[in-house]
Amino acid sequence: MTITATEWTAHRLAVEVDEAFEDAVARYEAAVPEYPAARFDQLVADHADWRTVLDLTDEIARHGFLIYWKFTGDSVFALAGDTARWAAYLMGNHTIAERMVRHDPAAMLYAPLRVVISQAPGGPTRISTDQPSRQFASLDDPDIAAVGVELDHKLGALLEALDWPVPTCLTEMP
Repeated sequence: MTITATEWTAHRLAVEVDEAFEDAVARYEAAVPEYPAARFDQLVADHADWRTVLDLTDEIARHGFLIYWKFTGDSVFALAGDTARWAAYLMGNHTIAERMVRHDPAAMLYAPLRVVISQAPGGPTRISTDQPSRQFASLDDPDIAAVGVELDHKLGALLEALDWPVPTCLTEMP
């Protein structure tokens, strides 16, 4: 029996967005649609080929990402007196994740990506996430690491499409 412990450095990105919290959430959700589970469940039931899955994903995920989960518990937290606004998401693309899972299923530790849009009391609206390439590089597989860099670029392109600031680490070549 082998136990491995890997220490790695995360690179958290917090990007200030020059708009109201509600507007930022609405624009993000318009750019990153919800994963349509029923449509993909039907493809599985029909034993569709992978090309069909790729095509449907590309059609729906115009910026390369889908929302798989959303949690907005700020109203529940308000019962404890908290006044911060936030929405937490799992955002990703299963066709991209598959390209990593084929090398190591542990890639699913970091796929989909965690994203939080938030506004602390009196503070600016922010979108926060960890830099994908750092997470995936921790798996020590060059094929997975390359997809992580691709995800950096896709995340940068999404921020750019939203007219939000893009951290340079998302556009640099490794």
